Amino acid sequence: MPDNFRSQVVTQGVQRSPNRAMLRAVGFGDRDFTKPIVGIANGYSTITPCNMGLNQLASRAESGAKEAGAMPQMFGTITISDGISMGTEGMKYSLVSREVIADSIETVCNGQSMDGVLAIGGCDKNMPGAMIAIARINIPAIFVYGGTIKPGHHNGRDLTVVSSFEAVGQYSAGKIDEMELQEVERKACPGAGSCGGMYTANTMSSAFEVMGMSLPYSSTMAAEDAEKADSAEKSAFVLVEAIKKQILPRQILTRQAFENAISVIMAVGGSTNAVLHLLAIANAVGVELNLDDFETIRAKVPVLCDLKPSGRYVANDLHKAGGIPQVMKMLLVRGLLHGDALTVTGQTIAEVLTDVPEEPSPNQDVIRPWNNPMYAQGHLAILRGNLATEGAVAKITGVKIPTMTGPARVFESEEACLQAILAGKINRGDVLVIRYEGPKGGPGMREMLAPTSALIGAGLGDAVGLITDGRFSGGTYGMVVGHVAPEAAVGGAIALVEEGDSITIDAPNRLLNLNVTDEELQRRRAAWQPPTPRYTKGVLAKYAKLVSSSSVGAVTDLNLG
Repeated sequence: MPDNFRSQVVTQGVQRSPNRAMLRAVGFGDRDFTKPIVGIANGYSTITPCNMGLNQLASRAESGAKEAGAMPQMFGTITISDGISMGTEGMKYSLVSREVIADSIETVCNGQSMDGVLAIGGCDKNMPGAMIAIARINIPAIFVYGGTIKPGHHNGRDLTVVSSFEAVGQYSAGKIDEMELQEVERKACPGAGSCGGMYTANTMSSAFEVMGMSLPYSSTMAAEDAEKADSAEKSAFVLVEAIKKQILPRQILTRQAFENAISVIMAVGGSTNAVLHLLAIANAVGVELNLDDFETIRAKVPVLCDLKPSGRYVANDLHKAGGIPQVMKMLLVRGLLHGDALTVTGQTIAEVLTDVPEEPSPNQDVIRPWNNPMYAQGHLAILRGNLATEGAVAKITGVKIPTMTGPARVFESEEACLQAILAGKINRGDVLVIRYEGPKGGPGMREMLAPTSALIGAGLGDAVGLITDGRFSGGTYGMVVGHVAPEAAVGGAIALVEEGDSITIDAPNRLLNLNVTDEELQRRRAAWQPPTPRYTKGVLAKYAKLVSSSSVGAVTDLNLG
């Protein structure tokens, strides 16, 4: 039986002669019409260093698919550079791009009746965008990560792009001069690859490896190393086998796979954005997953890896220390990973990890031994209270003071808050509130890396709290709480906070509270008026109309039926 399970609808029969005529123009010959058609969703662009190396990987995957007996068809999909758009109006398009990527891959793969898809991505939203599409269309698929950037170096320390954001705060606080600021800027990003710490791109690539949708060790490879291109080619061979065996994403993306991903994300100290994206992917595949599941797993899993932003090392160092498989094996032998979960290779997780040592090498200190973790419990805490009845997400690694009560400093946008920080108008003990930056209110749920990095640079990282209905970059750390839901734009309590109100952030007790009476909250709510939409035409207007709460992944197709 031929393996072109889906594409035969456009390649077989007399009535499809015109279809074949079109395919002949792009390289098909007489013998190719019974071969499976593999889509290669290529996120290449020179917009960002994260994606500028993807064409080489796509070409290697294309060659691999042909050698494996398939007919590859390459198509492009978009990206937004989070690092470049950060702090500007353009950042509102970042989370939106996740949906555009998902929609575009779904559109091409279904529109062209493809038999399988190999998706290649680099910057943050490439990964969840591709996986949402893969979950929707449920054809054999594999994800190829573009790879991590190698660290920059300056004065004996490793640099990432976050170093440059923090240098802005240091310069504004008078801690460094303009020459030092420029040196950090020049050396922070030395070449191709996604941001180097355990930020969102590396977090999501790691999650996909754990979930069995990418090859072992591939999530922490450097973009510019030869093994990355080799892995892309091997991925094509694995995909063609998955097509022959009809190994489908919904057999892999099970509840067990999501629990495995959350466990490893906790162990490596991954990005808060993983919460948002895993909820969205679970929605696409029809797996029950909610915020409380993250909290349940957090209580069981320690932080094992000493990685940036709050730690010392970058993803490339983790790769040299044994990569994600080493972390997985440590969890597996302690019953914190589902070993029977399937991978795209056809092997189970336990089979993939057979030859991985149970303990990390003593000759490295990136991955800590089980009896000496960085933190005894996971770092992504779900907070609730009258300020976040649907929940909020806090990243509590590296936080010296996990409980804080202070006066609210209220800002209606990220820019207004950043201006106050750089002008020295923020005091120790303040709790900054940045609102109307949620999925609907922004729209687009911008990341607050500029203000949080400025706080770190100014020496206020442990002395100031920050809450927002927007998001945080994977490069953020400190006493920060994001994804506050319900958001301000729909009348959530964050919209009712007034300057000087007392706010409590209590990470150990998972509490986020506005310390005013219920009666006062009711009075303010009665007086609140929804804001005028910031956009009435175009993609942001459509997104604001469709997008759901961050507490369920900020998806755009919830309850459409």
